[in-house]
Amino acid sequence: MLKTRKQIFIEQSREKFSDAEHRRKINHSLLQSDIAFRKGIPQFSDLQSAKKTANHIKRTTIENLDIYLLRFEKHFTQNGGKVIWAATAQEALDAVAGICKEVNARLVVKSKSMVTEEIHLNPFLFSRGIEVVETDLGEYIQQLAGEPPYHLVAPSMHKSKEEVADLFHKKLGAPEGLAPEALTQFARKILREKYVQADIGITGVNFLLADIGGVALTENEGNGRLSTSFPKVHIAVTGIEKILPSVRDLALFWPLLATHGSGQQITVYNSIFTGPRKSGEKDGPERMYVILLDNGRTRLLADPKARESLYCIRCGACLNVCPVFRNIGGHTYNSTYGGPVGSVITPHLKEMKEYGHLSQASSLCGACTEVCPVGIPLHQLLLHNRQLAVKHAARTEKFAWKLWAMACSHRRVLNLAGGHTKNRVAALLFANAWGKNRKLPRFAPESFNQLWKKQR
Repeated sequence: MLKTRKQIFIEQSREKFSDAEHRRKINHSLLQSDIAFRKGIPQFSDLQSAKKTANHIKRTTIENLDIYLLRFEKHFTQNGGKVIWAATAQEALDAVAGICKEVNARLVVKSKSMVTEEIHLNPFLFSRGIEVVETDLGEYIQQLAGEPPYHLVAPSMHKSKEEVADLFHKKLGAPEGLAPEALTQFARKILREKYVQADIGITGVNFLLADIGGVALTENEGNGRLSTSFPKVHIAVTGIEKILPSVRDLALFWPLLATHGSGQQITVYNSIFTGPRKSGEKDGPERMYVILLDNGRTRLLADPKARESLYCIRCGACLNVCPVFRNIGGHTYNSTYGGPVGSVITPHLKEMKEYGHLSQASSLCGACTEVCPVGIPLHQLLLHNRQLAVKHAARTEKFAWKLWAMACSHRRVLNLAGGHTKNRVAALLFANAWGKNRKLPRFAPESFNQLWKKQR
């Protein structure tokens, strides 16, 4: 019998929780992120005010999403680019395949992009005989390891430098035991050749700019610029929620993203593309496409509560502070987007019946809401998802909770069973869910109500 996604999640969570070395590595990485974040915060004279402003801008944009997307398309098209609307992942894949076929592409270089992970672009292109090379160092490491990204911003944060050195030795023939600096140079030499040879460069998008028809891309390694400068064709794949009203909004959103994502005041490379190379320009693509992907986002938009999750700018800050993520890691979620924000959006982008359990992977401590740079009430949205997931619960589970509610609503019924009986029932029903590494709470022989009556 096939296991459900919930069963797989629980099994893998227990395994990772018990893996002390895994927890040591990710907590070390997250500690560095926390230190960097605290150093970056002082650039804002009033961080809470900045968050409120960002929230207002995103709220206004999402509430008028159709207007801003059409405005972007108009200006981008006027600049010589082409916009492709994709309702589903398959439509986006078919669009990329069509462009690749048109230019007879054999090699694609790709900068960091979570949305292309969402539609599983790499295996799709590999199945058509097209080589795809990730050019972000963290993504390149994950590609060599045959693993998806572990974190929204730091794809390989769970790997030690020794593990990366061993991977480079086995996969690329690098000398054994290289230091991080040497590993970077080794990868750089390989990737530089790929940029020159590539037929197409594919990127994600940090922000779409409606007023100028621009695509804003921010990164730290320069691989995004190289992926868009050398190939003759640039394809930018993005979710429809990445839109901002104006290029002026970047003065707020770029620093917010940098500080919450990596602790920087601003990332090293910040680029705006408004279309293909124009007459007189020395570099850039001859053709540029932007694929606007829905893939379930309009389902989020249709939900008045859940649509706030569309404000997300993918900084990864909520993952860094989440006590659940810090213990079970990123791969356990078995979805493109992990952590609190992933637990909020994945059930809507996929199926609530299959992924509704992710909303239970939260202590509801509110740390994710507190750190979010655009003020998304993530812990409240997790509760909202729990309410929606109840509708898909099995009948037996619904009946059991109905009996439980009836019993808990009547003091006489609760008093009929003594502490011993309650402990046996709890052990029978909840021992597996509670976990082998924790002891179940013990009921006292008599309830407070019974003791109070005795005193009276």
